[in-house]
Amino acid sequence: MTGTRTAPGRVEFSGVSKAYGDGATAVRAVDTTDLTIEPGEFVCLVGPSGCGKTTVLQMLAGFEQPTSGSIRIGDDVVTGPGPERGVVFQKPNLFPWKSVRANVELGPRLRGASKEDRRARAEDILEMVGLADFADRRTYELSGGMQQRAQIARVLVNDPRIILMDEPFGALDALTREKLQLELLSIWREHHRTVLFVTHSVDEAVLLGTRVLVMSARPGRIMQDIPIELPEDSTDERRSATVRTSTEFAAYKETIASAIYHAHS
Repeated sequence: MTGTRTAPGRVEFSGVSKAYGDGATAVRAVDTTDLTIEPGEFVCLVGPSGCGKTTVLQMLAGFEQPTSGSIRIGDDVVTGPGPERGVVFQKPNLFPWKSVRANVELGPRLRGASKEDRRARAEDILEMVGLADFADRRTYELSGGMQQRAQIARVLVNDPRIILMDEPFGALDALTREKLQLELLSIWREHHRTVLFVTHSVDEAVLLGTRVLVMSARPGRIMQDIPIELPEDSTDERRSATVRTSTEFAAYKETIASAIYHAHS
């Protein structure tokens, strides 16, 4: 009899904890955590500083191993990084001496794609993120917002099922941050990849997430799991302004901010 297979992009944390160090000096970063993320969900992770948000993301990325418990993607246990996951960091990890196009083509080139295939794929992705006119620029010539677009493009070109984002817009000015938030939503709604997005901004979490997970103070655990329902057309700039000032948006912000406040106690 064949067992039931789990959906390929489904993420499951089962009894996961993480501690750094040994014995009496060990620091418990993440307490026992059970979590499921369904394929295509956009999940935002918020909580007090130092509560383990980034540690959760790094364990799912395969950069860190749990002290106890297991993490699965579909039927496979996460034991390290893999091509089905892409990571967007707060600071762009681009090669400054290479062009934007060369940075974006790197993943397909390492996987053995032909020059024609990787060039075509890179051009499609650069058009998607609004960098087609900057493809031949060196990345150090770009603004912070453009560098983040390039980093997102370098992840998307590899067509990962799961995208992990660790405060990717945190260092940007408010106007650039809002523009990239709307662009990210538009891309997600078109391609419906699974996203785990770490942020300190309650406003950002409510705007982007289909769910917002609130973590407690260290050792972090999931205190609240809040589904978010906002109008589908909130990627439009004028509509987004209306959504941000709506009573529903304000109510979600109040609920999440209150949960974070109580997480400190």
